[in-house]
Amino acid sequence: MFTGCMVALITPMDMKGNICKSNLKKLIQYHINNKTKAIVILGTTGESATVNYNEHINTIMWSLDIAQDKIPIIAGTGFNSTSKSIKMISILEKTNIIGCLNVTPYYNRPTQNGLYQHFKAIAESTNIPQILYNVPKRTGCDLLPETIYRLSKIKNIIGIKEATGDLSRVNKIKNLVHENFFLISGDDSTAFEFILLGGHGVISVTANIAAKYMNKFVNYALKNKIKKANNLNQSLMLLHQQLFIESNPIPVKWAAKYIGLINSDFIRLPLTKLTDTNKKLIKKTLNMLQLI
Repeated sequence: MFTGCMVALITPMDMKGNICKSNLKKLIQYHINNKTKAIVILGTTGESATVNYNEHINTIMWSLDIAQDKIPIIAGTGFNSTSKSIKMISILEKTNIIGCLNVTPYYNRPTQNGLYQHFKAIAESTNIPQILYNVPKRTGCDLLPETIYRLSKIKNIIGIKEATGDLSRVNKIKNLVHENFFLISGDDSTAFEFILLGGHGVISVTANIAAKYMNKFVNYALKNKIKKANNLNQSLMLLHQQLFIESNPIPVKWAAKYIGLINSDFIRLPLTKLTDTNKKLIKKTLNMLQLI
């Protein structure tokens, strides 16, 4: 259930900045049609940092209602407050959520023991499967392999989204954890190598606008069809890179509007809209890949 190409879904908003339920439905149907393995709602790409608590809960509930079990939904429930994560997860306990994605606490800069205690407390508060999420460039703290090993022994901590882009981490973690622990890439540019080293899939930004290609590429990689996987990945490499030419999700949100998946590229401050110079670059790549 936690293998293959999953998408870190953008959160569509109307011109006034309200979350747009009709566009959310359109995005979810796009991923059902293109056989994306699961959708992560309100992770980093979903602008979780700038939605309020009620918007967060409502968007997850709307997504579950729209998906109707046709595609699994993973909820982003990570905060830099342990109690906030526990509170949100408690509301989801009786839903059809298949898992929760919890980012390392940002700004606080906890010690490794603090990280261990944080994730342990969250996991022990629920029966829902928990996925750790390590992205130190954004959070200011790094969940080290030794701490991941300690956490992997907790029954419902079932995997990690590792978004450092450091491929040496794959073997370090893999050699420590049990064989059923999921290793998921959080970096599109290195996902191919990550999977070949033993990873189980990717939670992808690129899949927001190239779901069909990403699903094929990841499936090829998991089946060890290396040449086919590499060819597809190389064709997407420029797009992987350009979608981070400004802070995520600025570029991917604009691209989703450009190809007609959403009606507005509204993004909440402190993020701002994509610059005209970078629009031209991404537009050229989208046209080249025939994603229009």
